[in-house]
Amino acid sequence: MSEQQGTCAPSPRGTCAPSPRGTCAYRIDIQIACDFSQQIAMDNLVSAVRTVLAQSNQPQNMAVTLVIVDDERIRQLNRTFRGIDRATDVLSFGVGQDSSFVTPKELPPYLGDVIVSYPTAAAQAAEMGHSVEEELTLLVVHGCLHLLGYDDSTEEERRRMWACQEELLQILR
Repeated sequence: MSEQQGTCAPSPRGTCAPSPRGTCAYRIDIQIACDFSQQIAMDNLVSAVRTVLAQSNQPQNMAVTLVIVDDERIRQLNRTFRGIDRATDVLSFGVGQDSSFVTPKELPPYLGDVIVSYPTAAAQAAEMGHSVEEELTLLVVHGCLHLLGYDDSTEEERRRMWACQEELLQILR
């Protein structure tokens, strides 16, 4: 990865998110399905991931992969990994404490993957009356919180996670 004072150049594997001091702080790899690449502001996605990581005091060299896909691809992933045969808006695959996942020494610590369905995000944005960009930001923040161990399967967990999510979205506005 190329690192210069005051700037962060894209590398073959992704984007390095600059810290407020201008040095590369987090490794954020973004993969966007070709159909959607012209409709997505990557800077906003990078900012969303960086904000979640910074506000949760993650190590400055933490790595996350963000993938934007279509409904069919996220449906396949949802079916394969969760046993639910339908599209969803966001999936998170965290490394967590999985001791079988070994990061090579030359790479930063890896938090996991956030997968977002662009068509579902667009539909939800229309339904909620806000922009697709706002919906993508919300879904990226939500997915990153799952990587950090937040859950929303009970009402109490949901309240805790969504309160944190709202705080982060306020920072991003």
